Formats: sequence, C-alpha cells, structure tokens
Amino acid sequence: MMKDLPSFETHVVDNQPPPFEPRDLWADDVVLREAVQREGADAFTEHLAAYAALAGDELYRLGFDANRDRPRLKTHDRFGQRIDTVEFHPAYHRLMEAAKTHGVAGLSWHAPSAGAQVARAALSYLHHQVEAGTSCPLTMTHAAVPVLLREPVLGAWADKAAAPHYDPRDIPIAEKAGITLGMGMTEKQGGSDVRTNATTATPADDGTYALVGHKWFFSAPMSDGFLVLAQAPGGLSCFLLPRRLPDGRKNAFQLMRLKDKLGDWSNASSEVEFCGAQAHRVGEEGRGVATIIQMVMLTRLDCMLGSAAQMRMALAQAVHHARHRVAFGRPLASHALMRNVLADLALEAEAALAFSMRVARAVDASPTDPSEAAFARIATAVGKYWICKRAPAFVNEAQECLGGAGYVEESMLPRLYRQAPLNSIWEGSGNIQCLDVLRALMREPETAQAVRRELASAEGHDAGFDACVSRLHADLSSASEGGARLLTERLALALQAAVLLRAGSPAASLFVRSRLGGEHGLAFGTLPDSPDILRVLDRVLPP
Repeated sequence: MMKDLPSFETHVVDNQPPPFEPRDLWADDVVLREAVQREGADAFTEHLAAYAALAGDELYRLGFDANRDRPRLKTHDRFGQRIDTVEFHPAYHRLMEAAKTHGVAGLSWHAPSAGAQVARAALSYLHHQVEAGTSCPLTMTHAAVPVLLREPVLGAWADKAAAPHYDPRDIPIAEKAGITLGMGMTEKQGGSDVRTNATTATPADDGTYALVGHKWFFSAPMSDGFLVLAQAPGGLSCFLLPRRLPDGRKNAFQLMRLKDKLGDWSNASSEVEFCGAQAHRVGEEGRGVATIIQMVMLTRLDCMLGSAAQMRMALAQAVHHARHRVAFGRPLASHALMRNVLADLALEAEAALAFSMRVARAVDASPTDPSEAAFARIATAVGKYWICKRAPAFVNEAQECLGGAGYVEESMLPRLYRQAPLNSIWEGSGNIQCLDVLRALMREPETAQAVRRELASAEGHDAGFDACVSRLHADLSSASEGGARLLTERLALALQAAVLLRAGSPAASLFVRSRLGGEHGLAFGTLPDSPDILRVLDRVLPP
C-alpha cells in the first residue's frame, strides 16, 4: 500500500507589487502641482485634478485596449465603392471623447484666460501618461486653431476644433459640434525639407484649389480636415483640406496604406494620394512655411510635454515596483544603488516637466509680451531636442528597474519604450531642432537676449550654476553648425537648472552638481553621494 504523498501548492504568488492603477495622477505628482501654481494656472486646479483622477483610472485601462487592437484601413465597402475609412477600437473613441471634452485639444482657445496655455499643457501631460497615440490628433487639433484663425472664412473650422466636443462620424463639419484635425506635410522625396514638396495646388474659379500629389505621412487620416503643404503658382503654400465636402461627398483623396510603426499603435498614420482634392488656402501663396510656424511652436511644446509624460509614467512604475519588490532581504528601493538610479531618473523627470511648463507660460504670454515670445521661439526648439532625446534611454532604465517584468507586454513599460523615440523624430528630428536654435541665435538677436535674461534670473543661487552660465555666454557668441548639438544640450541643461533653482526645488543642487558640474557618469544611477537623493525620491510618489 502506497503512503500518502505530501500535497504541494505550486502556484503561490508572493513578492509581487500590487496593481499600479488606479492612481490619482494629480495627488501623486507634487512636481506637477508646483509647476501649475508657479507658472500661473492655479485657477484651473480643480479641472486638472478631475481629469487626473479619470486618466489614472478609466483612461489608463482603456489605453491597453486601444493599443492592443490597432486601427484598420478599409479602402472599399462591400459594394466596391471607395470609402477610405479607418476603423478604431471603441477604447480609442472613449479616450478621444474624454480628452476633447476636458479641453486637452482646446482649453487654450475655448476658455481663454491667464494661464490657460499652462493648464492645457498640464492636461496634455496627464493624458499622454496613460495613452500617447491619441495625443497625436489632439496636439494637431490644438495647434491648428491659431493658423485657421488667420482666415476669417475658416472661422467655423477653428471654433469647432477648439470646442469641447468629440464626434467621430464621417460627415460634413456643418453637422458637427466638434472636429479634429490632422496634418500632411512630408513627401517621399523631402522629409523635413518640405520646400522640395512636389504636390501641386491649382486655383479654381470659386477660390479653392485642386491638389494633386501625395503625402508620405498623413497623420490621423480619419480627421475632419488636414493642414497640408503644396506648391501653388506663387510657391509653397499652406492649405486646409476637408475630408468631406459641404455637399457630403468624400474629397478626392485615397488612403494607400497605414504605416506599420514601431509604436504609437492606437493612432493611425497613413500614406495618401490627392486626385484633385479640394482645399482652402491658409495664408498667402508662397508663405506656407511661415504660415505654419505658430503651429510648429505648439506641436514642439507638446513633444516636450509628451516625452516628460513618458518619463513620469516610467518613473512612477519603477518606483512603485521597487517599493514593493523584495530582493536580498530588503525592498529594492532601500538598496543604495537602486536609490541612486531612481533618484537620477527623478531628477531628469522633474527637470523635463519644470522646463516644459515654463515654456508653456512663455507661449501663454507670447501674444502680449515680445520677450516671452522670443523665449518661446527658441526654447521650444531647445526643449524639443533635449527632452525628447533623453526619453528612450530614460524609459529603458526604468524598464530595467522592473527586470524581466518590464519587458513583458502586460506591463506598461514596453509600450512606453516603443513610444519614446517618436517625439524626437516627429516635428523635425534632432538636427533640425539644433539648426533652428542656431538660426534663431544668428538671425533673431532677441532670442539670445531672452535666453540670457532667463539664465540671469537664476544667478546667485548656486556657484556651480553661475560658473556654467558664464561659460555659456561665450558659447552663445561663437555658435557654429558643427557644434550645434553640444550648444543646444548645454542650453537645455542650463535652462532646466534655472527653473529648478528659481523654484527652490530640492532637486536643484543635485541637478546642478550632476548635469552642469560634471559629478555624473554617462549612465543613469551615477549621482554623487548626497542626502538630497532621499529628498528627491520622496517627491516621486506618496508612500
């Protein structure tokens, strides 16, 4: 007779962190709360807190669904008629509805008041943390409004783009309370060099133009309208191309395929051909690039905010895991080396957000303050280059804090990692940003003056910072194309330090020592030994 065998329970789960969500992304984020108050958007606190609670719960969960079930292109219906429709998971539409209703795409315009641009920037930052793909049409819709306002005949388009309403139906805009907008700038042969665009725009008798050509990247193809560049008789010009004509007919363009992208899976990007598509000119003929400059400043700001948001979410996930995961007898977060890594990430994330929100204040003040307008002009290029460049390495380091779990799709880190390179490419890659910084310094002396004033406002707080600024003044006077990246990097670090120092942040001293003073290696987790490490970490997440 066999003896009874011992009973084994093999599936015992222990030493695993609790679920990250739901989180209150406002209550969790002292750095964001301080920045909103410091940059003049305190009046919007209640609105921001409400959206943060929604984002950290329902929208966080929906983001996984929207990215798992990617958009699908349907070129024809079952009867063989051309429809050029993109189908999305219902989660995508709910994300868009929540964002549009709460002002992620339009608060700056439909509720204009002091601090509205800063509050809208905070909304974009909160939304991007939980779902980045929908940020693409939201950003373009927001940034297109001031461009459309240049043409009174397009006032309805501007008003409905700014309106807190989302309507995904494929119908003329006259039947909608709110709309979204996309973009089509780059072509196969040009990329960032849009002056080589070959798409032609032929004037019609009714004042519209007929567009013939293609776009290599046609973003958010189910939008109600698109800002595109094409060659008119007077040169490269900007146009608004409606998806539907006023009589309900689909405009004469064809979606050729959707891009199979590294990340940004919830959002559709396409290739398109224009077959005599009707479009309205925006701005003067031959002034296409000048017309979209204001839009570019706003989209670059959102690139900064998006990368800062990815850093914030990756950091929060890493800290949450490290506090609950035990290794070698202690929580990971109690090990000195892990604390160094997390604090280094926290420094980077705080500086990225603080600088982005400072730039948002400059954008807010630009219409009435020439000095702030000059600062916004150059700071968006500086920040877009540096913050977006830092995001991929940052997210990878946060992934490593979770070990193998950070490489598995059930966590959020793989999605963040795929998304991280996008903002450094979109709206002009790194070299384009650095060349733009150089161009501004050489041709627009008011931008260099604005930078010098900004740096001077933080002098006297830290000797290391003052020494760095002294060296930087000489660099500003001797800029060259070959050294444009190094100059832009130094500008970014000094401007980030200036914001932290003026704010009296506990992160300021350690940021200056590590980023400006050379007390840092080439990898994250190489901070100098300092009691500030614990002070910085205490600001990341409530216990």
